Amino acid sequence: MDERAALRMLAADLPHAGDDAAVVDSTAITTDMLHASTDFPDGTTHYTAGWRSVAASLSDLAAMGADPTAAVAAYADTEFVDSELRAFVEGAQDVCEQSTAEYVGGDLDTHSELTVTTTAIGTVDEPVYRSGASPGEVVCVTGTLGRSAAALGLFESGDHERANKLFRFSPRVAAGRRLAGVATAMMDSSDGLARSLHQLAEASDCGFDIECSAVPIDNACAVCEDRWEAGVHFGEDFELVCTLPEAALDAVQRDLDVSLTVIGEVTDPGVTVDGEPLADRGYTH
Repeated sequence: MDERAALRMLAADLPHAGDDAAVVDSTAITTDMLHASTDFPDGTTHYTAGWRSVAASLSDLAAMGADPTAAVAAYADTEFVDSELRAFVEGAQDVCEQSTAEYVGGDLDTHSELTVTTTAIGTVDEPVYRSGASPGEVVCVTGTLGRSAAALGLFESGDHERANKLFRFSPRVAAGRRLAGVATAMMDSSDGLARSLHQLAEASDCGFDIECSAVPIDNACAVCEDRWEAGVHFGEDFELVCTLPEAALDAVQRDLDVSLTVIGEVTDPGVTVDGEPLADRGYTH
């Protein structure tokens, strides 16, 4: 059973869970677990690990249109090294400074590998769920895709400095807040664009037709063997994928601090790219 199947099984018993964060009254809360063996390639600095761990949870709040207030992390490693622990906290604090959140602490433990569990909380008046997309709307994505795939290639080639820079993504908190009340459905692309589209389609009982040439794949993917694979299926990019009425597009694009690219339209059920089926394939826990 993979993560998606497990979440479907538990959904009936956890009415507040689902989507990118749980929402209880006006409080949004999310938690994520990352491991060295699956999430931090060799060469990842502890500063980057702190940044990326907290950023993943902030991205979940952004996808709900929430305003983050605080983040904590449970940090476990094979031993505590002063410089590594301080670097981790510095990375966590620095990414919080990009939003309204404050890094306020957490827990320490020892473990067989570097493992970090982060929790972020925020406030939200108009949460954006995955279930509101309707045929005739446009589907958009913030920023560019494929940075994490490119970073992995750089880690493997030994270019750790460039790799770490690419790995420190900016959670789209301001964009998420602006899209709240306008976007009809939204999630982040941590599992990859293709899988995100399938998840939105399932939740909204709709489909998507994507234009291949419109997908904004990052220039860093020049180091990847397959730019389409890197940008669409690899995942771990944490951009926002959303749907909204076309009439609202211009005003939103003018207000955002990041690009918002129309990549296709909402259709009847079925996810396609240039009219051909788009495989439901991406990052799997």
